[in-house]
Amino acid sequence: MHPPAQADGTAWWSVAPYCRICGARPALQVTVHAHQGVLMWMRFHREDGPFCRSCGIAVVRELTTKTLWQGWWSPLSLVGFTPIALICNFSVRRKLTTLAPPGPSAPGATRKIQGKPVHQRPLAYVALVPLAWVVGFFIPQIIPAIITHI
Repeated sequence: MHPPAQADGTAWWSVAPYCRICGARPALQVTVHAHQGVLMWMRFHREDGPFCRSCGIAVVRELTTKTLWQGWWSPLSLVGFTPIALICNFSVRRKLTTLAPPGPSAPGATRKIQGKPVHQRPLAYVALVPLAWVVGFFIPQIIPAIITHI
């Protein structure tokens, strides 16, 4: 079976982008997000592709882990920006996993090592601290209100 052709008759692989990290193909143009909340200010960070599957998943894992441990520490981050960044990264990861395995890297380029999945990185579990704080603060407030209305 022949690969699909572009409108001008060229094969898809002759116009597909190269990974910006290692130079391999196929690569996908995506943006990976990170968010950091610190009391009353926030910082946004993003890495723009194109990325091959291996390098892209490595970037997603890195920035998602950073967001999980740094993203919850301001009020707007807690309820808005951090969850949005995590959902966007989940969507990007799903797109990257549909790519074929990357071909050879460009001469002299090194491929990013994917490393451990996010759930196996200890820093990802720092996200449980703000969750415990919210549960510890709001649950004692809500339960008495519920009991008095019963």
